[in-house]
Amino acid sequence: MNYDKKMIEIIESLDYRPKLLLHSCCAPCSSSVIERLKDYFDITVLYYNPNIEPLEEYEKRKKEQIKLLNIYGINYMDCSYDNNLFHEISKGLEDVPEKGIRCHKCYRLRLQYTAKKASLNNFDYFSTTLTVSPYKLSNVINEIGLDLEKEYNIKYLVNDFKKQNGYKRSIELSNKYNLYRQNYCGCIYSKKM
Repeated sequence: MNYDKKMIEIIESLDYRPKLLLHSCCAPCSSSVIERLKDYFDITVLYYNPNIEPLEEYEKRKKEQIKLLNIYGINYMDCSYDNNLFHEISKGLEDVPEKGIRCHKCYRLRLQYTAKKASLNNFDYFSTTLTVSPYKLSNVINEIGLDLEKEYNIKYLVNDFKKQNGYKRSIELSNKYNLYRQNYCGCIYSKKM
């Protein structure tokens, strides 16, 4: 399925400005995504990433996320950090290569939390910035999002934000706003790869 085309169809069909809860993995990835969506949605960013460690790295990325949101004037929803949840879902999968089942479980963990929060807080849509990365599997992320759409009765904004030079634009915006760009996904296993 062409997820970028599907997202454009959804945006073009809107006759109102829906509320979107957007999961963000980091400020650099969210920069181009927010730029692309801010004219169509009332966005609130949820920075939920229990996979990121150590805690100092998590806090550094969170600070950068808030810095970017202040520049854009975008709402922010905070949540607690519980790295143990990530280790529970990745138990036995520590040596699985990147983009494997451990990553899929991590995508689901973060998207499920986002879908639940979106449903509880009366958002119209939920989505994620994860697909802007060339290191993430957009088809897997979107399949998870669409499954959660049914489970939580909240619309998922399908996407492939790396399309139309989304990743390249995120690098340009990171440079423009002097954003910290990390050199690993976030979990200790990705740091070792």
